[in-house]
Amino acid sequence: MGIPLNIATLIVSSMLALAAMAPPLAGAGDPLRILVLKEHGVGSPTLAQPYLDRFVATAALQNEWEDAKGQYYVTRAAAEEFIATQKPHYGILSLAAFLDFRIKYNLEVVGKVAVSLVGGQQYFLISKTQADLAGCKGKKLVSDHATDARFIEKVVARGDFVLKDFQLVQTQRPLQTIKEVLNGNADCGLIDDAQFGELAKLPGGNDLKTAWTSEKLPPMVVAAFPSAPTAERQRFQKNFGKVCDADTKPACAEVGISSLDLASAADYASVVAAYGN
Repeated sequence: MGIPLNIATLIVSSMLALAAMAPPLAGAGDPLRILVLKEHGVGSPTLAQPYLDRFVATAALQNEWEDAKGQYYVTRAAAEEFIATQKPHYGILSLAAFLDFRIKYNLEVVGKVAVSLVGGQQYFLISKTQADLAGCKGKKLVSDHATDARFIEKVVARGDFVLKDFQLVQTQRPLQTIKEVLNGNADCGLIDDAQFGELAKLPGGNDLKTAWTSEKLPPMVVAAFPSAPTAERQRFQKNFGKVCDADTKPACAEVGISSLDLASAADYASVVAAYGN
């Protein structure tokens, strides 16, 4: 005997109602946004954006993402506006920015960026006249990194100094810091590894002394926002090795990426602990 029509209709209606109440498959057809925040870089966001577009297009093909786009920024304020309006799934972030955003945006480490002199992995005090950290203390120090005092003091210096130990003058551009020291307008300068690599190219750069060197820090972070579904994250990680292959390697290099490698919270545990909650 078949199911009475009225009961069958009730069953079908109930199933349709349950289907309507169920959430859609995570990420299905949703726009996928990737944020790249590279602080203290030498390049222009306008010049870097086309290369990021190529990078994201390649990742989208490999991972079958629909409506995938990326945006390149050099300041946290601009990046946070993008986060608020676009709800990105992933971020490729400078270490200091990651530490600042980690709890606020509930970020999960999924990878790290292998880079070639992008900066931010090691810091130096340089001087024409002072040979060590003690000689720089109490004197005029210039830096374009001092806007994030917590990161510099807790993660970079690790107790060796605080910014109040110096007569601090903040500069706006990476090369400006070095030139202030070269011109004798400052006794010491706090620079990162990218700036340090430029010294030999500048007149008089080889005459500068290294008064202090930090420990080497982890590279830029590939982080997932809560909006990224687990299955999507896992597939993205699986394809990390293909994103910057031969065809897209130049595009990756222009936005500071040599390759993407797997990473987890353990790889950043020491700097997270130093930074604190």
